[in-house]
Amino acid sequence: MSRPPLHALLGFAAAARSGNLTRAAGSMHLTVSALSHQIRTLEERLGRQLFDRSPRGVRLTGEGERLLAKVAPHLDALELALRPYGPRRDDVLTLSVTPSMASAWLVPRLGGFLAAHPQLEINLQSSTAVVNFEHARGVDAALRIGRGGWPGVESEHLFDEWVAPIASPALIARMGGMPGLDDLHRWPLLGDPDPHNLWELWFAHHGGRPPQRYVAYFDDSEALHRGAAAGVGVALGKLTRVRLLIESGQLVVLTDARLQTDYAHYLVYPPRSADHAGLQALRTWLHGQARDYAAGEPGAKVRAARGRRAGAS
Repeated sequence: MSRPPLHALLGFAAAARSGNLTRAAGSMHLTVSALSHQIRTLEERLGRQLFDRSPRGVRLTGEGERLLAKVAPHLDALELALRPYGPRRDDVLTLSVTPSMASAWLVPRLGGFLAAHPQLEINLQSSTAVVNFEHARGVDAALRIGRGGWPGVESEHLFDEWVAPIASPALIARMGGMPGLDDLHRWPLLGDPDPHNLWELWFAHHGGRPPQRYVAYFDDSEALHRGAAAGVGVALGKLTRVRLLIESGQLVVLTDARLQTDYAHYLVYPPRSADHAGLQALRTWLHGQARDYAAGEPGAKVRAARGRRAGAS
């Protein structure tokens, strides 16, 4: 048997993964009839039926599943190996961002940027995982939170992060109204996932004392904020990421006392992206948005919390 052509294997894998010939053909910039011909030619060469076809789409047969399991890793490895050699498009920008940062800060502002730069296409990859630019060659930049100074990448400070006690309206009503600073330790407090114990630092800055125990712990900030919104207890909320819950009335900031953390929000990108025209436009816009945002944040008004800083998360 002659060696099956690579384009037929690529078409087979695309159809197998999408379960729809129209979508698979579109992703390969082919007509449906051309892709169908490739798949039938492959089936004839192998002497096996790879798909069950129906009006609702295509589904792998047992032979097709076994073939996909054998060839898919090699096709993926080949795509990864060739990706650095593909042409870069300066009108397409792929940006990695955490889900909470995307929904609470970036996306509500993004329409203005795209309106001002209609030639650009922004691809957002929403993930809590820290992007590895060496492996993720298709990602041009990222928005991340931390201390900055990461090796091998450029990191540009955008704005700082502040925390404050937050609780649901239902919990406030159940406890008889807004607490004073001296009363807060008697409320059900939620332990912070930060290893530096932000609550102890917050009490040290603003008075009062930590509780003898916390009613619950959460292993990430998003779960912590959602727990507070559900009325489980009072969280020390990260104000940038919890802003939408505050604006929607699901959470209330209990006091004007804030604490600045020593992690901040950064634009991060590898050296290969430094001259990307789309990134340069986004970079200028991001710094402008960050300045406007920081001017209205507690850091511009509250200086009492600047003495001692908290740990990163």
